[in-house]
Amino acid sequence: QVQLVESGGGLVQAGGSLRLSCVASGSGFSISAMGWYRQAPGKQRELVASIIIRGSTNYADSVKGRFTISRDNAKNAVTLQMNSLKPEDTAVYYCNVRSLFNTYWGQGTQVTVSS
Repeated sequence: QVQLVESGGGLVQAGGSLRLSCVASGSGFSISAMGWYRQAPGKQRELVASIIIRGSTNYADSVKGRFTISRDNAKNAVTLQMNSLKPEDTAVYYCNVRSLFNTYWGQGTQVTVSS
């Protein structure tokens, strides 16, 4: 069984920064990709950023140039550095981990950006 533990998030003013972290633990799994999704009230969950084991990254257009995703393969950890935050970044952010056969989700962490 795989468990994802998220940390970070909170309330910040527009233009500020936050860092989200997620660590995957368990046995019998091999991670192929890690990422972050978000879901704002009344909206569908959307991809924010992802990173594969070789390091290639993918970002939503709305966060390019502001957010940076990184991972530590040895620790099965992924971090999302969020700079120049905007009110429209307000959402619950979910850590996502993919292995060959399964997809795992964190419990979600609230990010609120005030104007």
